[in-house]
Amino acid sequence: MIRTGRCNCGAVRLTVEGEPSEVGLCHCRTCQRETGGPYMAYAVFGRDTLRVEGETASWIETTDHRHFCPVCGAPLFATMDGDPTVEVRLGCLDDTGGLDPKFEIWVGRRLPWVAPIPGASQHEGNLP
Repeated sequence: MIRTGRCNCGAVRLTVEGEPSEVGLCHCRTCQRETGGPYMAYAVFGRDTLRVEGETASWIETTDHRHFCPVCGAPLFATMDGDPTVEVRLGCLDDTGGLDPKFEIWVGRRLPWVAPIPGASQHEGNLP
């Protein structure tokens, strides 16, 4: 399966192939600040399946490279040094069908009015 996505203004477009190995939510403060929302929803794909058209900007937190559109600021994906995967932000995908979160991380920082997703595993930190 090929999934397509883009930023809000269309300056950056992406495609990713295959099925994700994981789909989840992160409630950490960094992800809350990056999205301007209560959590980050993302799917993990092989980095070699990602194709990007247009230039992204990024900021680095330790080994994480968080890519976004330099025009509209929409978060798009993240890569990590030495990791063969890419975390694609669900909000940039044109079709999120079948990408239901199976886990939530950093749940201790979940905002009090956000309910846990039924059936999703809950973790105090990153996945083990």
